[in-house]
Amino acid sequence: MGAIGEKVDLESDEEIPFSSSAATNKVEALDFEMVHLPSRPVMANSWIARHIGIRAVRSIYIVLLKAKINMLLPFGPLAILLHYVTGKHGWVFFFSLLGIIPLAERLGYATEQLAFYTGPTVGGLLNATFGNATEMIISIYALKNGMIRVVQQSLLGSILSNMLLVLGCAFFSGGIVHYNKVQVFNKSAAVVNSGLLLMAVMGIMFPAVLHFTHTEVHFGKSELALSRFSSCIMLVAYASYLFFQLRSHRSLYNPINEEGDNDEDCDEDEIPEITHWEAIGWLSVLTVWVSILSGYLVDAIQGASDSFNIPVAFISVILLPIVGNAAEHASAIMFAMKDKLDITLGVAIGSSTQISMFVIPFCVVVGWIMGEQMDLNFQLFETATLFITVLVVAFMLQEGTSNYFKGLMLILCYLIVAASFFVHVDPSNDAN
Repeated sequence: MGAIGEKVDLESDEEIPFSSSAATNKVEALDFEMVHLPSRPVMANSWIARHIGIRAVRSIYIVLLKAKINMLLPFGPLAILLHYVTGKHGWVFFFSLLGIIPLAERLGYATEQLAFYTGPTVGGLLNATFGNATEMIISIYALKNGMIRVVQQSLLGSILSNMLLVLGCAFFSGGIVHYNKVQVFNKSAAVVNSGLLLMAVMGIMFPAVLHFTHTEVHFGKSELALSRFSSCIMLVAYASYLFFQLRSHRSLYNPINEEGDNDEDCDEDEIPEITHWEAIGWLSVLTVWVSILSGYLVDAIQGASDSFNIPVAFISVILLPIVGNAAEHASAIMFAMKDKLDITLGVAIGSSTQISMFVIPFCVVVGWIMGEQMDLNFQLFETATLFITVLVVAFMLQEGTSNYFKGLMLILCYLIVAASFFVHVDPSNDAN
């Protein structure tokens, strides 16, 4: 036992100085590292800052640099520069028009990205508000300047552009790509949208008929009162349509040719590229920039009409809506070429429904608040054009099928409409 105890004592005596010196060396090394290495909060803050910086650069690349259409973005600042340097309204209008095209497309992109995180109900409301944000902003600026006819004609032109040009190009492109296949879509959903468009025509037609038949109880006042009342009814109808589409009868709007493989492919393709906070931030930035550029665009309309010898009606009905519908035009053609006609109709006809049942009544209410006499009397020529267009498109959609010839007919109809407004002299343009 003694030998064992001595052995333990000897081992302990030899180990103590060795372990103490090693501990001392470790403490000195640790002190050296503590002096030269940053603390954990500093490291965490630097990592967060670096991560935020990487996300910001990636988001800027995706939204502003990745799409080829963004090559037109510099024309916006150029238009503002020309406005203050030269004052030539023709070139200011032209470059503002080019500068708004990518902004309208990017607004549609940011809305689609945000809809990934919000679900179908809020996504539908987002599409109703931001899908036609460009048209609404231009209309409010024109309304603020008292240019009521520009508001009416630009919104009318947006409906005509969506129903004839956008849908026609989509049908034509899809028919060419799928030449040996009959493309089909949900006829029930198309009939509902056609009914809403006919209701919008009725709301727009009665004030015009009342005006031109001189059957108003109070001349100049009954027409305006009827327009405001009808606008409120149309807004209620559109809200009911959103509830019908997104809640009570959601199954009615399901694509009729869904398959399991297609669903998997859609799930793989439909992955958000930016976060929801980034989408909200970009929506705010793009909306502000569109608002600024729209002010210069609206101010240059009359000057551009005089410089290029183009009627204001043609600029309002044809040129402005083509710019505002840039996002809808591109996406509708893309989905038609992928044989997803239900989405194509949701973009083209759905956008026309939004403008006729939401944006136009909304502008009437906003004009009411501003003290402007914005009404639903779009004049006889414009009302007749809208009525015939809705009838033509309703007949095209009643079979639930599409082909390239239907698309070609719609495009040719739009060319006739464009030529008509090029030679049309608006009688009430000078009055407003």
